[in-house]
Amino acid sequence: MSAKVAIVAGAGALGRATALTLAAGGLTVVAVDRNEHRLDDLPDDIRREVADASDPAAATQLIDRIAAQAGPPDVLVNTLGAFRPADALSTTPELLHLMIDVNLAPALWLSQAVAPHMRQQGSGAIVHVTARPGIEPAAGMAAYSASKAALVHLTRILDIELRPHGIRVNAVAPQLLDSPANRATFPAELMAHAVAPEAIAEVIAFLASDAAAPVSGAILPAYGA
Repeated sequence: MSAKVAIVAGAGALGRATALTLAAGGLTVVAVDRNEHRLDDLPDDIRREVADASDPAAATQLIDRIAAQAGPPDVLVNTLGAFRPADALSTTPELLHLMIDVNLAPALWLSQAVAPHMRQQGSGAIVHVTARPGIEPAAGMAAYSASKAALVHLTRILDIELRPHGIRVNAVAPQLLDSPANRATFPAELMAHAVAPEAIAEVIAFLASDAAAPVSGAILPAYGA
């Protein structure tokens, strides 16, 4: 199989848009989500895998299975994430654990799983999705912001460790996506400044492409208007 293999973790609004964008660019795309129904409306040319990437053993088994069936991964895009508001003084242990388990842990487990395959071929691109509160502190979302800030730092650490092996690691940082879930959560005046998932997907596709070969260790803001 001559086409590059791209794994997109997360089949929500941004994950779906990213999978479609990469497939349109000629990549062999494998979309991954723990909820099978989220994968149902993807076109037939996109492969589908059901797995929980927050489980390190499951992440490794998933990547090894994809490498055996579709080919060694050239691209990993991690769009997995969850948002729960709460200020620092009202954050519970359960909330903190949830934010770390969803917003940080899969990024590490998936990166660990793809790295051996990418190292073997001497190249690869990893793109994680963080958020503006992970770069600039914001009130009312302490656990979320801390988990996304940890993802920013993890991205930079992975870049330092993997760049010598030909693997580029970057992240994109949206502020607010125009998704059905967000439209149901946030007021209309705030959603007026939201960015379409397709626009963020184009940024991700650039970071994953050969055109971004000089870019590694970047946290690219994509805040919108």
